[in-house]
Amino acid sequence: MIKQTAIGILLPFLGTSLGAAMVFLLKNELSQLLQKTLAGFAAGVMVAASFWSLLEPALENSAAMGKLSFIPAAAGFLFGTGFLLFLDVITPHIHLDKQDEGPKSGLKRTTKLVLAVTLHNIPEGMAVGVVYAGWLAGGSGISAAGALALAIGIAIQNFPEGAIVSMPLRAEGMPKAATFWYGVLSGAVEPAAAVITILAASAVIPVMPYFLAFAAGAMMYVVVEELIPSLSEGKHSNAGTIAFSIGFVTMMILDVALG
Repeated sequence: MIKQTAIGILLPFLGTSLGAAMVFLLKNELSQLLQKTLAGFAAGVMVAASFWSLLEPALENSAAMGKLSFIPAAAGFLFGTGFLLFLDVITPHIHLDKQDEGPKSGLKRTTKLVLAVTLHNIPEGMAVGVVYAGWLAGGSGISAAGALALAIGIAIQNFPEGAIVSMPLRAEGMPKAATFWYGVLSGAVEPAAAVITILAASAVIPVMPYFLAFAAGAMMYVVVEELIPSLSEGKHSNAGTIAFSIGFVTMMILDVALG
């Protein structure tokens, strides 16, 4: 069980690192078409994972509440969304497809970019930690395959995210090795957040539906606040929409086939 858990919590980090490594293979800039395709695919994966891997188990774990079983899922989801909104307000923040946005904090755009992606990786790490904590504890309705499906889905989503960090930094003149490590470090918070969540399992398990829904709300905030706006603006919006559908279906298949 320890080996399976370790693999699961490291998969998202691996996805980010592989995406960051694209700086060694691609040109200095990501084309607008590729950016929209990657962002669309990532958004589709996150939306599907939020429902099948997080909200659905949250509702199932609250079934004993009868007609009030929606309360933990609803409360957790709204709190997760509000938490990300709060962090975005207090943390230097920049939309991944904008040149100059966010509070006038005096920080370089590159620093804001890394902080923004790192910030959004925390709830994804928590999501993986929550499902593995539920599996390790037993009786939560979460299987090892279901937890692995979420980890794989987030790893797939993190691949373009790693590239979205490293490629713009390279375009601004940073050495390739430095941009790669910036991308890797932006994903390092995910296994850390997952481990902390698992270690706090004794406190997490009794409120598992709330935590699952919290992770779903945080992930959906990222989709609506960051990814969807980048898909609808400018050229190639259709490519982003098609990629969203492919990402959604891919995650759905993983969850059903492995769950």
